[in-house]
Amino acid sequence: MSSSVFYVLSDSVGETAELLAKAALSQFKDQNMKIQRIPYVDDEATMVDAFHLAHENNGMMAYTLVKPEFRVKMRELEQEFGIVAIDLMGPLLEQLENHLDEQPTLQPGLVHKLDEDYYKRVEAIEFAVKYDDGRDAKGILKADLILIGVSRTSKTPLSQFLAHKKLKVANVPIVPEVEPPEELFQVSPEKCIGLNINHEKLNHIRTERLKALGLDGSANYAKEDRIKKEIEYFNKVVEKIGCDTIDVSNKAVEETANVILRKIKR
Repeated sequence: MSSSVFYVLSDSVGETAELLAKAALSQFKDQNMKIQRIPYVDDEATMVDAFHLAHENNGMMAYTLVKPEFRVKMRELEQEFGIVAIDLMGPLLEQLENHLDEQPTLQPGLVHKLDEDYYKRVEAIEFAVKYDDGRDAKGILKADLILIGVSRTSKTPLSQFLAHKKLKVANVPIVPEVEPPEELFQVSPEKCIGLNINHEKLNHIRTERLKALGLDGSANYAKEDRIKKEIEYFNKVVEKIGCDTIDVSNKAVEETANVILRKIKR
């Protein structure tokens, strides 16, 4: 068989059509057909040019076009040029529309937008892990948001929850014996949020935590005097930074996250 070209047209990058074309061609042992992608088709002139190319190169075509008027034009050109042009998207969209009883958005490239969102989420999760618990102060300067608070104020789970919302979050523990990193005072106060907590609630949380670890619940870590000292120091740091605080005493992680997301939107 003489060589020919399989043209794949798309109103986005054209990966879907190309993959399907490759999968189909792989089923034929003796074929000498090249695949040429024509992406970002957004006018009828591009379609006409593609049919001229197919005519000159003994070609056939397949396309993934979401706009109905573009698919109608392709069918008209298929009849005019006498060249096979396979609609890979239209029939599936129509069947889904009937099954779901919902109009499609007809917006090109949404699958790649979903992919982009996925990778941003993964990147944010990796960021939260890398810069958890003040491990590397450099993360403070790179973060979308910095959470500060004393131990057991849900900084880590909150960072992870917000990472799933594609926010790069660093968190920094506030301990009286340790100077907060200088980077904390170099970023905009609007990027920082202090997690405040009632000392009695924190006493209960820490006591239960120690017991869960098989340790004495009366250790200094859970003593009220120690907790009050930590909270007092935390308040001084917050005042120096000039950032907002959220009382997490009786809030689940999801509730605190929603408060933060509303603040960011404002």
